[in-house]
Amino acid sequence: MSQTQQKEYEQLRVSGLHSFYGESHILHGIDLVVNRGELVTLLGRNGAGRSTTLKSIMNMVGRRTGSIMINGEETMSCAPHHIARLGVGYCPEHRGIFSALSVQENLTLPPVVRSGGMSLEEIYTMFPNLYERRFSQGTKLSGGEQQMLALARILRTGANMLLLDEITEGLAPVIVEKLGHVLTKLKEKGLTIVLVEQNFHFAATLADRHYVVEHGQIVEEISANELSAKQSVLDGYLGV
Repeated sequence: MSQTQQKEYEQLRVSGLHSFYGESHILHGIDLVVNRGELVTLLGRNGAGRSTTLKSIMNMVGRRTGSIMINGEETMSCAPHHIARLGVGYCPEHRGIFSALSVQENLTLPPVVRSGGMSLEEIYTMFPNLYERRFSQGTKLSGGEQQMLALARILRTGANMLLLDEITEGLAPVIVEKLGHVLTKLKEKGLTIVLVEQNFHFAATLADRHYVVEHGQIVEEISANELSAKQSVLDGYLGV
């Protein structure tokens, strides 16, 4: 593959990324690449810098240095709303739905930042639970339904790269399984997904590659077909 073809294939390239909250130096030179249509996880213990990596890609930290290329465009000086217009959808750990609004109102509110957003019909086909609860207030939804709604809102905007932060945390196994099916469908549609995940067994069945983050650095990259051979190394990093 030529260098030009490689660049077209890449959707995200992070190089030498350092991030700070005030005086706290959180990321110490993150380097990673995510290709179009890939599902890549960021694994690691709490406090390793995984969530900060996603926030840094969105320019939602105090200060950053290094390089973040999205679709071949340098975004270090871009505002978060401009990064969203490049097709990046960010689902934070706290979900960020409008709890006073109904499911349907939540889904009709997000701005379309680019073409290709899913219609309400497509959303309800992918998330039948949301169709059943479409007139329910956000506060009346279960944790799993709120998570589905948060993800569905991003899909309405036309985003084609999803940054998902701990979407299975605190959810019942049956809901985790449903989310796994949704991510598989999104991957089949060609979406690119970067997943910060504590539930390794959930991530392992979905991901093409895993990056292990420790102390604000990538310490290991493991492809899906290397998982069994490197399981003990991974267990050591994750404290399993």
